[in-house]
Amino acid sequence: MPQKLGYLDCLSSGTPVVTLSCGPLPPQIRVKPDNTAVVTDGVKHSMNPFCEIAVEEAVKLKEKKLIKEVVAVSCGPQQAQFFDSDFCLTQETIRTALAMGADRGIHVEVSGKDYETLGPLQVSKIMAALAKKEDAQLVILGKQAIDDDCNQTGQMTAALLDWPQGTFASEVTLEGDKVKVVREIDGGLETIKINTPAVVTADLRLNTPRYATLPNIMKAKKKKIANVKPADLGVDLTSRLEVLRVDEPPQRQAGMKVETVEDLVCKLKETGRV
Repeated sequence: MPQKLGYLDCLSSGTPVVTLSCGPLPPQIRVKPDNTAVVTDGVKHSMNPFCEIAVEEAVKLKEKKLIKEVVAVSCGPQQAQFFDSDFCLTQETIRTALAMGADRGIHVEVSGKDYETLGPLQVSKIMAALAKKEDAQLVILGKQAIDDDCNQTGQMTAALLDWPQGTFASEVTLEGDKVKVVREIDGGLETIKINTPAVVTADLRLNTPRYATLPNIMKAKKKKIANVKPADLGVDLTSRLEVLRVDEPPQRQAGMKVETVEDLVCKLKETGRV
């Protein structure tokens, strides 16, 4: 039976769900004067690359008629809080997924202090609640966000749902009510087969995301994005972590050239390196 797939930083009933996250593009990163966070005002954001891979994989499964629907999910403010225009970043991220081929979106509205402290555990609670509500059979997420590199949301989502998980996927194959996942591990590749419903996290070599074409970008504007609040899902966003301080890395000292190995050893001794 075809499944339903979604995507969030995504959900699938026969439906997969894809989870989307977004983060700042790489220009100069600056820390706020009060050392509470990184400055995001005026910084352009984009969809997390691993989430793009998750969306692409969901859409490919639908194109193969292995699933019925792709649902893209993202968490964030209704109005842009850190962008210097009327641009609503969260919805724009979902629109990108819709232009790539997702069928509909879900925008979980998180703002204010809850948005500032939103972390993997809170997103996992939202994803687990949505997976149950959507009767999803497959949840596909990027393996990690490239801003905090936590690599926790997929695993936590699977734990909260008590579903099997296939993390660091470089190949995903649906075989009836099972999912074969080729995982990238330190020693090479590991192939596992898990039952659905399941959670899968996308690694870099799973696929190459497509570029959204202009016709699909226009079509995406007509696709539906539902707005829900965490309270509607019965999710408490209280954070268990407290950020004590954010600091820029120390300035790198200028290097030094030496003529011989003996000079190198001498300098290392002088600086206490050896």
